[in-house]
Amino acid sequence: MNTRIYVIIESSDVEEVRFEDVMESSESTLRWNIAGTQTFVKFEGDTPDFLDGKTQHSHSEIKAILATPEWSTPHDPE
Repeated sequence: MNTRIYVIIESSDVEEVRFEDVMESSESTLRWNIAGTQTFVKFEGDTPDFLDGKTQHSHSEIKAILATPEWSTPHDPE
């Protein structure tokens, strides 16, 4: 079984994404940080060449990153 890998990219890198090589289907399916400056893609298997040299994250690592204020607004139950 392949492990899913997550890579955060800058908004300027989105035009280089080959969506056939990642699990997202198009730019419209990307999740962005609050500032709209970064997003991420996920893949299984070999690293697509357009992601070479970029930091790769495990599922638990990306969950921790996405829980930060840069990626999600805190929920106020009041």
